[in-house]
Order: sequence, then C-alpha cells, then structure tokens
Amino acid sequence: MMEKVSQYVRVFNHFDENGDGRISASELRQCVEAIGGKVSWAEAEALVEVLDSDKDGLVGLDDFVRFVEEGEEEEKVKDLKEAFKMYEMEGCGCITPKSLKRMLGRLGECKSIDECQTMIARFDLNGDGVLSFDEFRVMML
Repeated sequence: MMEKVSQYVRVFNHFDENGDGRISASELRQCVEAIGGKVSWAEAEALVEVLDSDKDGLVGLDDFVRFVEEGEEEEKVKDLKEAFKMYEMEGCGCITPKSLKRMLGRLGECKSIDECQTMIARFDLNGDGVLSFDEFRVMML
C-alpha cells in the first residue's frame, strides 16, 4: 500500500510543475498534452472543479489519489464484467449452475450441476439460485 501511495505522490509531483502542492487546470492540461492527449481549457477547468474537494480551484494530493483510485475501481468493474460474460453464456444476465459447469469444464475443472449449485449458493444473496453481476462482484472482490 505504501508503494502505491509513493507512486501516486510521484505522479502528482510530476503534474504539480510549480511545486505548490496543488495541480491547477493549466498544469493538468500541460501534463495531459505531454503524454499525447488533448484537453481544452474548459475541459481542464471542469475536471479541476469536479475533483477539487475544498473548492480552492486547485486539485490537492487527496483529491488526486481519490480520482486515481476511482479510475482503478472502474477498471476492475470493467474487467469483472468481461469475466462475468464468460460465465454467463445463456443470455439471461446471470450465471446459472449449467453455465458455471460449462465454463469450469473449459478451464479444466469438471464439476457436477449439484457442485455448481453449491458454489453459487454461497454467494447467491437473494436466494434465486443464480448469480447476478452484483453477486459475482461480491464473490470476486
């Protein structure tokens, strides 16, 4: 965890070109452009306004860390949705014992329908016998 925080601090300090401990819209725009992105003044100012928790017109380290971690969480959810689709093969928006059995078989794990029902039951929060995406997410995190 400390290594992750030190990485955030290094990136933050790179964005904070004048070293005042805050990232302005101008600094944000320069850094995005330095890595090949494009952001208008209006977009940079809007992003700073959204991230700025103390409303001083600048992004502090805490704001920056919160933003980066939310982005990582969004990436995790995206990855989980892709994994969920692999298990959810019947087009019903949930993982059934049959679809779980099929996917586990593809992964080299042979399980019976009863074993798959037991596996699902451990995370089936609403007791409907299948896993919704939200239940799958709880299981995976």
